[in-house]
Amino acid sequence: MSKIRMAIIGAGVWGETHAFLYREHPSVELVAICDLDRSRARSFAQKFEIPHFFTDHIEMLESLDFDAAAIVTPDFAHGRIAVDCANAGKDLLVEKPLATTREDLAAIVGAVSKNRVRIMTDLHNRWSPPFAVAKEMLDKGELGTPVSAYFRLNDVLWVATDMLPWSARSSILWFLGSHSVDTLRWFFNDEVESVYSVSSSGVLKNLGLDTTDIYQTLLKFRKGGIATMENSWITPNTNPCVNDIKFNFTGSRGMVNLDLSNNQMIESYTQREAKRPDVLVRHFIHGKAKGFAYESIRHFIDCLVSGEEFLVSLEDAVNTSLVILSIFESVRTGKPEKVETIEALSAT
Repeated sequence: MSKIRMAIIGAGVWGETHAFLYREHPSVELVAICDLDRSRARSFAQKFEIPHFFTDHIEMLESLDFDAAAIVTPDFAHGRIAVDCANAGKDLLVEKPLATTREDLAAIVGAVSKNRVRIMTDLHNRWSPPFAVAKEMLDKGELGTPVSAYFRLNDVLWVATDMLPWSARSSILWFLGSHSVDTLRWFFNDEVESVYSVSSSGVLKNLGLDTTDIYQTLLKFRKGGIATMENSWITPNTNPCVNDIKFNFTGSRGMVNLDLSNNQMIESYTQREAKRPDVLVRHFIHGKAKGFAYESIRHFIDCLVSGEEFLVSLEDAVNTSLVILSIFESVRTGKPEKVETIEALSAT
């Protein structure tokens, strides 16, 4: 069987995550990288031995034959690229969130349907071993029916101030809240009916970044479940993990607790620092890409080969983004807001 010819759009940190996986996957030929910064695109191509690099995705679509694209651009820059790629007949893996406006979501749904391409959004928390084990317990009936959940998913300050040069053009809700919403939808096996959220600003604005520090959100599900969700990116940089992750899920017959930022599986102490190295998300073992951030990407390729359904559907991705748009609206109005779903989006 011929290999899947893959292109990456976006040569940043997470673009490299994709490249490491595609370079070693036996079913992939990595043929192109596209980035607005020509120098960065060229360097990326050299690092990963990619034969073609571009600064314009339209030029790449018109001049190069390939099968699928990974869109790894900033949160707000997914919509137009996804529509153009779908119209060109390319299967798509889009980094979360799928899109950040209702208009872009509707355009993507239309283009994917019209051109009958396959699409998955990289909501990779579903591949996190602790979450996957807890979900399996729930699916087996060990926890009973879903009742409530609490999910804290925060980042250290460094992410907003240094890691992401575009953080002021985005939100912690898009950057981490998309994972939170998708995980909660997955556990409750239900859609969010309404949300109520409050926010706080000041820490990052005092550092010259015009973005909100933290959101606290209450989600009500259609079947009666409730969840509390916290997302911020002002956790002190001395936190032992770049993320601050706490998760509690309570069912009618049991409960699970996850603490994924304070585990003691591995700790190191040197004259310079004490740290807890990442052994779950994105790391290497004997030169091979490991961790659940790679597993979700591997799943996309494996499903393209096998024809199986993606674990994250287009409906999952669209409904997750629509929940977040309602959270923004709740913060604006100071009131609970109803949540739209893909059915209503497709009808307009």
